[in-house]
This record gives sequence, C-alpha cells and structure tokens, in this order.
Amino acid sequence: MKKIVSTLLLTVTAALTAPLSADVLLLDAISAEAPNAPAGILRPERGLSMTTVRQRFGEPLKEHATIGEPPITRWDYEMFSVFFEHEFVLNSVVHRN
Repeated sequence: MKKIVSTLLLTVTAALTAPLSADVLLLDAISAEAPNAPAGILRPERGLSMTTVRQRFGEPLKEHATIGEPPITRWDYEMFSVFFEHEFVLNSVVHRN
C-alpha cells in the first residue's frame, strides 16, 4: 500500500510541475536576445502602456489576438515583437535575421 501511495504522489507531483517548467522555458525564450540581431535596436521597455508604445513606435505591422489568463497580446513590428500582459509591456524581443 505504501508503494502505491508513493507512486501516486510522485505521479501527481510530476503532473503538477510539468506546466510550470514549460512556462519558465517560454519566459527564458522570450527574454533571450536573438544571437544574430543587430545591437542597439530601440524597443519598448517593460511596464509601458499600449498607448505609449503606439505613440513612440507607431502602429504595429500585426496585432495578434489576446490569449490566456492573464491575457497576453503580441504586437509585431519590423525589427521586434512586443508582448503585453493586460495593457502593459511584459517584454519585447528582437527578431532573428
């Protein structure tokens, strides 16, 4: 009986932590600079509002649909993409060449 409980506990623990690992990997990928990207590309900083990003960088080439909870939105510009959580910049990444 102890072995069954231990196996069940291990299975449940693994199932609950798997999505957390994927979230961390996604954030690491978003945060990483593209190795072949030109240095010094000006892009939105964390915490700027959508309105401020539009004012400073103009209209995005593409606005992707909002997904998830909390809501995440992506705007694509020529040289970079901006990720918003609700109305504020979460991160921005330079496109790879």
